[in-house]
Amino acid sequence: MKKRKNSKLVELFSSPQYILPVNKTELEKQVPLIFSLLFPDSTTDISVEGIEARLESIYQVIKENIAKLLSHEEATSKLDTLIKKIPRIKENLLLDAQAFVDNDPAAKSIEEVIFTYPGFFALTVHRIAHELYRLNVPIIPRLLSEYAHKQTGIDIHPGAKIGNSLFLDHGTGIVIGETCVIGNNVKIYQNVTLGALHVVKNNPAIQRHPTVEDNVIIYAGATILGGKTIIGNNSIIGGNVWLTQSVLPHSLVYYSSEMKFRHINERTKKI
Repeated sequence: MKKRKNSKLVELFSSPQYILPVNKTELEKQVPLIFSLLFPDSTTDISVEGIEARLESIYQVIKENIAKLLSHEEATSKLDTLIKKIPRIKENLLLDAQAFVDNDPAAKSIEEVIFTYPGFFALTVHRIAHELYRLNVPIIPRLLSEYAHKQTGIDIHPGAKIGNSLFLDHGTGIVIGETCVIGNNVKIYQNVTLGALHVVKNNPAIQRHPTVEDNVIIYAGATILGGKTIIGNNSIIGGNVWLTQSVLPHSLVYYSSEMKFRHINERTKKI
């Protein structure tokens, strides 16, 4: 018998140690389909028949994948619960979109925000993934959030609790951890991290990430760490600030560094 090439590799790959039990590719394909149902463009079929057909297709794909992790009965129950929450999810997303329009001078319309802003897309995926997370669906919420992360550069764990009217300006590099709690009317700029100060693997349910109360602004590059760290309402956190302690309401926190200016032709003294 002819010996196979790379027989050791064939043997290794034919006996994988870990296998993802769901169809990652098919689940990721559902994200733009769901988005187009929530926010159709001019090419979207919005007839009753067209919507029903897409809803049924999406429903079956997601249910079949949840059923690979749980039972068929649980998959049906959890997905039906999610569907009941879709109208409220869309209401929250429209509040988010309006916050983008209200706070970004470059945003000319709510349509521009919905269809072009990566921060809004990331929030759309998050609000759906978060509901699946709350329903204790394994793996799938994280797959959805990582799809949004890949598309936008915005990393929001599906466990994060986010209030109404969140504005993510530019968005690139924003990281929001699993147990983070964000209030209403919060503004977060690029490269902000809301992370954990300590890793607690033996008690993952404990809050490890900060709480950001209502009407807070966090400017670019700020890092806020710790489950006991609370940013009080109506506070402003300046760019590049590093925080591991709570901030009282109505506080202004900023990083101060000395900057020197001189003309490029000015002669400098040799030391």
